[in-house]
Amino acid sequence: MIEDTMTLLSLLGRIMRYFLLRPETLFLLCISLALWSYFFHTDEVKTIVKSSRDAVKMVKGKVAEIMQNDKFGGLDVLDAEFSKTWDFKSNNVAVYSIQGRRDHMEDRFEVLTDIVNKSHPSIFGIFDGHGGEAAADFAKAHLSEALRQQLLSYDREKEEKKESSSLSYPSILEQQILALDRDMLEKLSAVYNEAGTTCLVALLSDKELTVANVGDSRGVLCDKDGNAIALSHDHKPYQLKERKRIKKAGGFISFNGSWRVQGILAMSRSLGDYPLKNLNVVIPDPDIMTFDLDKLQPEFMILASDGLWDAFSNEEAVRFIKERLDEPHFGAKSIVLQSFYRGCPDNITVMVVKFKGASGKAAEQ
Repeated sequence: MIEDTMTLLSLLGRIMRYFLLRPETLFLLCISLALWSYFFHTDEVKTIVKSSRDAVKMVKGKVAEIMQNDKFGGLDVLDAEFSKTWDFKSNNVAVYSIQGRRDHMEDRFEVLTDIVNKSHPSIFGIFDGHGGEAAADFAKAHLSEALRQQLLSYDREKEEKKESSSLSYPSILEQQILALDRDMLEKLSAVYNEAGTTCLVALLSDKELTVANVGDSRGVLCDKDGNAIALSHDHKPYQLKERKRIKKAGGFISFNGSWRVQGILAMSRSLGDYPLKNLNVVIPDPDIMTFDLDKLQPEFMILASDGLWDAFSNEEAVRFIKERLDEPHFGAKSIVLQSFYRGCPDNITVMVVKFKGASGKAAEQ
């Protein structure tokens, strides 16, 4: 037993002499002790560490103070994060739009009102581009003016009381959106530009609201009772109707972060996207809904790109805006910032249109 113990101690002694008493090991041990002594027992280092901690506390306190004092979210301090920030305000409509965490800003919006002849509908549009800015730029540049011209023709026909006219707000929207897509495809395919865009357009007259939608930008209205009324429905590949249509056209959908047509596009309808249009798996056909303002007596409506709806439900967005209608941008700025703070990775564009009290008529332009 004693011999075994001696043998074990002898073995341990040989191991220590071989590993621990080697010159390299002793050198590293000395360096380690010197560094430990310097960093944890030097008054200068302690002072630096303490100063750094105090600086962090001071910065945190300053940011908290700024955010508390700025009821609209501290955007003036944080503008550098947003690269491109666009805003618009005119009487009853306000828009706020940020690039956010994306490398490029592909959202566009349009507001076209006739302040001379208020009988003409106001035109509001949201265009959320993908694959580049070209499609959204094209829609912004051409759709509103084309609609305005067609609405003028419609008004002339009404004045002349042509009962045989086939024009109506829904038919005008459908015709012009489909014509826009044809023109866009011709232009962009000629230069092999595969960009596409959503299209959410609202025509607001004195007693009627007509909304056309292609893609996954979305509109929602707050009625007289504070209820959220959907003005549009997203076109997503996983929806049964869309999935059947895509399959019938010989296409497929697959999951790549989200359900996508041909594994590429996260919406089943769009303007542009000529390679997918050539396969007939993505279409430009809008869904159009009409609302009686006298019946709903709405307080406001929200039109927004999907950046907002990634962070807010319809009901949540309506509640959020309803509490902030007295802000300079009718709450549009605040809800955009809140979407960003919730982690939205996309461009975010929000338009808020206020109505005239409970009368059900649009606010004066």
